[in-house]
Amino acid sequence: MTFDSLIEPNILYLNLNTSNLVIIDCHFELDDPDAGSRAYQQAHIPGAIYAHLDNDLSGPIVPGKTGRHPLPEVDLLVQTFSSWGITDQTQAVVYDSSGGEIAARLWWMLKWLGHAPVALLNGGLSVWREAGYPMEETIRKPNPRTFHPKINTEMIASLESLENDHDSSLLLVDSRAPERYHGEIEPIDAVGGHIPGALNLYCMENLDRAQTFLPKEKLLERFSELLRESPPEEIVFYCGSGVTATHNILAMYHAGLGMGKLYPGSWSEWITDPNRPIETQ
Repeated sequence: MTFDSLIEPNILYLNLNTSNLVIIDCHFELDDPDAGSRAYQQAHIPGAIYAHLDNDLSGPIVPGKTGRHPLPEVDLLVQTFSSWGITDQTQAVVYDSSGGEIAARLWWMLKWLGHAPVALLNGGLSVWREAGYPMEETIRKPNPRTFHPKINTEMIASLESLENDHDSSLLLVDSRAPERYHGEIEPIDAVGGHIPGALNLYCMENLDRAQTFLPKEKLLERFSELLRESPPEEIVFYCGSGVTATHNILAMYHAGLGMGKLYPGSWSEWITDPNRPIETQ
């Protein structure tokens, strides 16, 4: 079993007892950071372990400098992946209860550290439940192993690269809802708007009404129309804090268009300096 973008619930169900499979529950709610952990303890996919966005998938916030969910130090992330038992041969499967917008962050992080066989459960926990597949309350301890990172530095666009991109070779894509992109409302960050020159491609529109990803051909059409001739290495996705932007990166990758870059600090880092320009149109 090798999957590197999406995996369907029926395929995961048939392979639940496969060796070298690690399933990770990423359920998280911004307005109640412990809600995901509580839900996981009540019921989760058999064998799944839990990853907390703030504690496991983010580093410490430095007020006035970092965004809301800075990336962890690589050494700490390697320790985390090792404690979960992920090796080069491990098929990792990540899921959440919100269409993949949180789990995509872990998908991207594993790819960033060179782990190819990682897939997001298409439709997440809601589709798994609707299909009648098993759930459990038992919290199993993972079998720690040694994770060997192979960092792909090309997957990141730094703040400095955006500030110094005078010739506008990078194509910026804001993954937030249009009303946040335009600064009409801003429920989370102190300032509304977007980075000058950025296009808007709302990540949740990668999904259908059932919260599963659109077919590949629809995703290909969606991204090709917006990105046109830009090569993937020059496309930079961002969002509010570097989490939901990975949903767009995954969708574009699944469509066969390659791996774009992530600006991890995203909007919440950009606005830490009031001298950085913003747009609202």
